[in-house]
Amino acid sequence: MKVIGFNFIKIAGESDPTAVKRKALNTNIEFMNITKEESPMFKEQDLIKVHFQYTLDYEEDKKEAKPKHPAISLEGAIILSAETAESKEILKAWKKKSLSDAFKVPLFNVILKKCTPKAIQLEDELNLPLHVPLPQVKAQHKEEA
Repeated sequence: MKVIGFNFIKIAGESDPTAVKRKALNTNIEFMNITKEESPMFKEQDLIKVHFQYTLDYEEDKKEAKPKHPAISLEGAIILSAETAESKEILKAWKKKSLSDAFKVPLFNVILKKCTPKAIQLEDELNLPLHVPLPQVKAQHKEEA
């Protein structure tokens, strides 16, 4: 199975300037749909389209009457090429909502690789706390001999 395409379908971000305290960050990746695709360029192998949603929800202080959840939501599609037997197995598993880790884990990594930089950009523009720590440079003090 190979990834042959990746594109975003929906990019959304929301911020609440009155929200000061954020207690937790929930990251979620969900497969929305998996379908077989047709293409004249790929006659030897089957194509599978995986529609996904990647969300970041910032949980705020529970003391507020109506807590809001500033969030980032990215939806997209991944196109995979697979052997016919493998694609049939994946589609059959999807109907039962029981995808194997051998299928899910590599896709989660592709989604994280593509979505994390986009999410960081949106967090910066919306003044939300970053969901991953960025590297920082610190001055070193030389010890005198």
